Amino acid sequence: MAPSRTDPAMMSGMRLHETADYPGATPDQVFSIIRDDDFRAEVCEKVHAIAYEVTVDDQQDEVRVQIDRTMPAEMPDFVKRLTGETVEVRQTEVWGPAAADGSRSGTVRLTIKGQPASMDGTMAINPTPSGAELVVDGDVKVKIPLVGRKIEPEVAKAIVAALQVESAAGRARVAGS
Repeated sequence: MAPSRTDPAMMSGMRLHETADYPGATPDQVFSIIRDDDFRAEVCEKVHAIAYEVTVDDQQDEVRVQIDRTMPAEMPDFVKRLTGETVEVRQTEVWGPAAADGSRSGTVRLTIKGQPASMDGTMAINPTPSGAELVVDGDVKVKIPLVGRKIEPEVAKAIVAALQVESAAGRARVAGS
């Protein structure tokens, strides 16, 4: 994954931008693993989810992926005091149909149950000269007066770490197929 870029001037949250390259893969190959519930369950295990449920609703023009997982709160102590030892994360992706070049776009929303923390954004799978890429752009928000802006980078780090694990597993899956 490319390094994260954040915009500290954003008053409405912390911007997140991640790109995962899939050398030698087509956008269709990348999308086929994203919509694979077994692959998404494998990623949940790799990110050390304590419990998880993956649901893929595949309709004609839209694919909806929902992942609910209970995660250890691997954050600084000042954040754990607010969250407890675990957090329940819901990730919902809604993907549209493929364009003529195989590219796809969709939306993503992450929420932490019982906490005022979320990320809303977009996802895209694009062809590149060397294969394909998955691009995630989002706005991480923690709506807690005074300390929310201090917590947003910690939430963003956790999201980036999960995206990096998923992209590494995805590249391995594509290479093995």
